[in-house]
Amino acid sequence: MLRFTSLILGLLVSVVAVASDDKPGVTESRWEKSIQKFEAKDKEQFPEKGGIVFVGSSSMVYWKTDVDFPEFNVINRGFGGSQTKDSVEFAHRIVIPYEPRIVALYAGDNDIAAGASVEKVIADTEEFVSIVHEALPEAKIIYVAIKPSISRFGMRKKMRAINDAVIEMAKADPLLVFADIDTPMLASNGIPRAELFVGDGLHLSREGYDVWNKVMRPLLKLK
Repeated sequence: MLRFTSLILGLLVSVVAVASDDKPGVTESRWEKSIQKFEAKDKEQFPEKGGIVFVGSSSMVYWKTDVDFPEFNVINRGFGGSQTKDSVEFAHRIVIPYEPRIVALYAGDNDIAAGASVEKVIADTEEFVSIVHEALPEAKIIYVAIKPSISRFGMRKKMRAINDAVIEMAKADPLLVFADIDTPMLASNGIPRAELFVGDGLHLSREGYDVWNKVMRPLLKLK
């Protein structure tokens, strides 16, 4: 019985070692496979440098950036469900290598929904900006405002606080641009326009992306 127990323990140790890539205590990010898919795609055909990288959560994933902005060299690296800290973690793998002239970030929405503080999201945003500017000192960063959604309208105050903080950051940084998609998504009564969302009240409809496109296009022309 003792020998059998030892055998089982040995097998469990082996499994843990493999799962952590022989690095005890290291847990693989839940996004690693998504990032590896981007990298595999890059190996097949690396995007032309000097383009525009879209990165962030599902609002980026579902944005048909190549169709909506055919006149630009766009690289969509959104990964759904991600938070600002995830874009920070993977910036060196799915943003910096392309040497983009513009980086468009949509993040913060999921952070607040997951319980992150306003201060944490702002700090992570500042870190993302710092990482990009350190590696690409001439690249512009477009921060796409956290959208006012139907399903998360109760979190509006915190999300607006983050947007306001980024507006102030942009005033002090000529390479940081705030894209106000917030205001045009609201009806006259201050409630999110229902037609801009799909059934879940969170993700955008085609009409919703049309609003975003109108705001973003002139910003993508910035030198």
